[in-house]
Amino acid sequence: MSGYKVAPFSNLVDKFEMLPGIGRKTAQRLAYFILGLPKDKARSFADAILDVQSKIKYCKICKNITDEEICSICKSETREKSIICVVEEPKDVMFLERIGSMEVSYHVLHGVISQINGIGPDQIYIKELLSRIEKENVKEVIMATNPTVEGEATAMYISKLLKPMNIKVTRLAYGIPVGGELEYADEITLQRSLEGRSEI
Repeated sequence: MSGYKVAPFSNLVDKFEMLPGIGRKTAQRLAYFILGLPKDKARSFADAILDVQSKIKYCKICKNITDEEICSICKSETREKSIICVVEEPKDVMFLERIGSMEVSYHVLHGVISQINGIGPDQIYIKELLSRIEKENVKEVIMATNPTVEGEATAMYISKLLKPMNIKVTRLAYGIPVGGELEYADEITLQRSLEGRSEI
């Protein structure tokens, strides 16, 4: 026997359930919350989603998300342009930035090399990183990919490409557990990882 369903509500629940980490019960709670919002606030919520889709783009330089051609980090005159911190995803920039102790530049790969998933070096922003290094006076590249098998393989691949260019390549220290992700690391762990980075 099928339960009672209201199509628009069920559709909203299904959409929330598509989000990472959201189960059926949480999706239902979120849908009921939206249902209880005044129309202007519900419309504002929907507009915010559409704005993200239509206005967010990748920075021309570092490939981080931005609503301009060049992001505020790349525009900043206080950033250390000679040090580039390489991360997997835009969310990793945000988590490293919350420490606020390193005024470095960033480069977002938008993924990692993964043979299992059919992702090779040409499918992430490695060529763009090499191009930046050739044009800019870069002295150090910090590999801040996640300490997973794919993250490690990507870090090693990039470090081998950079060695002939006489660029110092360092790796975050293992304050972050193997198999863990930057997103879930606390500020102290991230701080120690940055301070204890080692050359690779």
